[in-house]
Amino acid sequence: MQHSAFDLIRQHPIASLNTEVFEFKHRQTGASHFHFSSNNPENVFLVGFRTVPMDHKGTAHILEHTALCGSKKYPVRDPFFMMIRRSLNTFMNAFTSNDWTAYPFASTNRKDFFNLLDVYLDAAFFARLDELDFLQEGHRLEFAEANNPDSELVYKGVVFNEMKGAMSSISSTLWQTLCKHLFPSTTYHYNSGGDPEHITDLSYQELRNFYQTHYHPSNAMFASFGDIDVVDIQTQMHEQALQHFEPSSTEISVAREQRFSKPLHISEAYALDETDTSEKNHLVLAWLLGKNTSLDDVMQAQLLSYVLLENSACPLQQLLETSELGSAPSPLCGLEDSYQELVFCCGLQGASDGAAKAFEQQVLDTLITIAEQGVDYERLEAIVDQLEFSQREITGDGYPYGLQIILNALPSVTHRGDPIALLDLDPVLKRLRESIKQADFIKQLIRDLLLENQHRVLLEMTPDTSLSAARQKAEANKLSDIKAHLNSEQAQHIIAQTEALSQRQQQHDDVSILPKVDLSDVPESIYYAEGENLSINGVQSHRYAQATNGIHYQQLLFAIPALSAAQIDLLPLYCQLLTECGIGEQNYTAVQHRQSAEVGDISAFTLVRSDINSEQSVQAYLCVSAKSLQRHREAMLNLLSDTLQHIRFDEHDRIKDIVSQQRMRKQNSISGAGHSYAMLSATQALSPIARLNENWSGISSIVAIQALDDKLKQEPNAAEELADQLNTLHQRIVSQPAELLSICDAENLEQFAESATKALSFSHTSSTNAALELAASRSHNKTAWLCNTQINFCAKVFATVPGGHPDAPALTVLGGYLRNGYLHTAIREQGGAYGAGASQDNHTASFKFYSYRDPRISGTLSDFSGAIDWMLAQTANPAALEEAILGVVASIDKPSAPASEAKQACHNQLFGRSKSQQQAFRAAVLAVSFDDLISVTKRYLCSETFSLGVIAPESNRNELKQLGLEIKKL
Repeated sequence: MQHSAFDLIRQHPIASLNTEVFEFKHRQTGASHFHFSSNNPENVFLVGFRTVPMDHKGTAHILEHTALCGSKKYPVRDPFFMMIRRSLNTFMNAFTSNDWTAYPFASTNRKDFFNLLDVYLDAAFFARLDELDFLQEGHRLEFAEANNPDSELVYKGVVFNEMKGAMSSISSTLWQTLCKHLFPSTTYHYNSGGDPEHITDLSYQELRNFYQTHYHPSNAMFASFGDIDVVDIQTQMHEQALQHFEPSSTEISVAREQRFSKPLHISEAYALDETDTSEKNHLVLAWLLGKNTSLDDVMQAQLLSYVLLENSACPLQQLLETSELGSAPSPLCGLEDSYQELVFCCGLQGASDGAAKAFEQQVLDTLITIAEQGVDYERLEAIVDQLEFSQREITGDGYPYGLQIILNALPSVTHRGDPIALLDLDPVLKRLRESIKQADFIKQLIRDLLLENQHRVLLEMTPDTSLSAARQKAEANKLSDIKAHLNSEQAQHIIAQTEALSQRQQQHDDVSILPKVDLSDVPESIYYAEGENLSINGVQSHRYAQATNGIHYQQLLFAIPALSAAQIDLLPLYCQLLTECGIGEQNYTAVQHRQSAEVGDISAFTLVRSDINSEQSVQAYLCVSAKSLQRHREAMLNLLSDTLQHIRFDEHDRIKDIVSQQRMRKQNSISGAGHSYAMLSATQALSPIARLNENWSGISSIVAIQALDDKLKQEPNAAEELADQLNTLHQRIVSQPAELLSICDAENLEQFAESATKALSFSHTSSTNAALELAASRSHNKTAWLCNTQINFCAKVFATVPGGHPDAPALTVLGGYLRNGYLHTAIREQGGAYGAGASQDNHTASFKFYSYRDPRISGTLSDFSGAIDWMLAQTANPAALEEAILGVVASIDKPSAPASEAKQACHNQLFGRSKSQQQAFRAAVLAVSFDDLISVTKRYLCSETFSLGVIAPESNRNELKQLGLEIKKL
């Protein structure tokens, strides 16, 4: 069963996860290995280390980056990014958490899996940690004019700029500040990613010392998932890495935090680059609970979190949504169970000065009421059902399913708990179902975990409009002081170091030493979920039998009819409110309780795509989607029917609350999705869908929701007018005939689909309206948005062709070719941005260059142009072409969750994208030649007409003005 160097500690089947877990221990080093045996062909591997930094220098984070920059067996400059190009991986990344660092990958190709395992093991245990890589990835000093010691000094470094971007997020700032006070003495007190003000204090020797103590097999955690024989995996683990180490006597762990004798009230400032600071305070109330290695503690805390915050009907969530002390719940609400000790928090954003104590009292009063009155048994039973649902559902649209299981287990492994017990929830759910029958169970839980728990922090964060400038000045003064004390030898050292790094970044390593897959390893065809399409009494029914582990999925798809411009703009809010308001005689709180009891999730959203041969022709659907456990499927269908037939928009205060919440969520999203906002802005005039995307999801949508929120607060009749508009829009949509999509296991599919057809008979109308039409658009713009961020996001966009055009496959490959060959080095390694790339968008018929968390603007825009010049100067490079093609094919072939694969197949069919068309596109990608890349570069990217989009802080206004961009202020 296992390799001879490993002992099998135990094995345990987990039926709800369709896996059997094996725990092994490596005899020589004591390294633990958990293998999740499954018939899933997407195999996953992860090696992780307990990492517990005790300062804000970002040591673990910078080490995560630097370890992937070359190893003993693979002494090339960038094996991680090179392997991304030489692989059919479905996932490759590395993570720095608060107390662990992990290196995971996934692939459906066996050869590829072992290639990646080879590289990852060498990177983890035999990293070179070249000082130049530390300077590139961490931080360094350079002169603004590289060879001129009289020019200003500047800081550069990938992690340095990444964390400037990360700490522009108010939610990140809130969390780091909260942890600083909630954990005064353990590793969680510190920013594991690194605080930009302290990252520059980290020395190269400190990095090496941290690696020696933390990256040892005795401190390592291995996990694998899939259908590959564990013996083959362990053979490579032992022979390549583990056999070369002796056991370490150093045990790295996190101590338990000393408990407070009384709660704390903390007030701190956060940077806000706006003139109006009224009602911009953030309030968070947080408790430290039990250890995450105690299964009962974790599940009881999860239950309590659901009781209080699961939806708008829950008492604490309802308070946060309706309190006049703030405009919306804080982004920090819920249970954090990945730390060694659990954290529960709740909060408000948009609060006024002096509201903190009143907010705390409102929360405590709410908790006291629950402790006195308890919670209905039916409500508790529904919550346990939700916990079961989250355990049973096979996901995998973001991270591979196996990786999600491994990451769920990792916190327990990190703190030497029992991850198998934590994953096998059926026994604990059974115990929980018995516990909730006790009338005092929740009452006592509230008292023990919250009301009588003195380890509590009330955090109040207030806006400071001078803080950004003060930080910039402090950094400038620090650099000025360093420069003032430089002697000529030290100045020349900086110049020489800059030159050495530049030469290293430009060098061409012998990448042939790295393992690879090639085009002969690519499967001939793609997987495509097969379903059945029936017309019953004029109703289109799409049925897919998939291995969904007992979960049933149902969608109704309404073709969106012709709408006014105002109605089109209203669609995103309508989708949000459709499942957030009352139904018939039930108000929204009653409906929220019903949703919790009857479905795992219910939502509404739009599906909009262009014609495969014309970006100016648009087709759109409104999708209402729900999923449930098998035993709740009839209730789910009835809920869908009632929602669409009897939705009410007359709860005006509820609508106002949802709008305020949306406003806050959108405003908080900029630092994490700035590159998306920049691309949406730059693309907006190129096609109808591009315009729609900007209005619905871009910076324009933030402006619109702000205006609507202000209007609802200031004009007495605004909510009633909005409700009328929503009702009119709803009737317009549901008058369309709906197509039904049903997904579950084969055994139950026919009965489920028939039940759906019967329960949703209201949608079987024969009347149809004219289809949605959007005005044609094919022009360019150059726009910069000034936002509350410390860092920039840049985009440059050219008009190209839609997906059905013969040039689309070559353009798609070109994006990867430019990223691999030029953009990564120029913008990330040399420019210091966290990321950069290029891609063809077949829906908007555009080619996009972008950068992410970027310290530069002008230099990056020049690099976008430089990438085109570089491409035209290239000669044929078969290896680079193959790498770019492999990247596209890997993205096309990437598996999804079973239900998602069925949804994707059905939706493709609705939009006229058949399996044969997708197969033909994939075949065309595989056939792209170097001459094709040169041809499409000349044809589409040498145009003098292009669009620009930039997201930037106020401090960069002058630079943007000099670049000729239209400047707008959010």
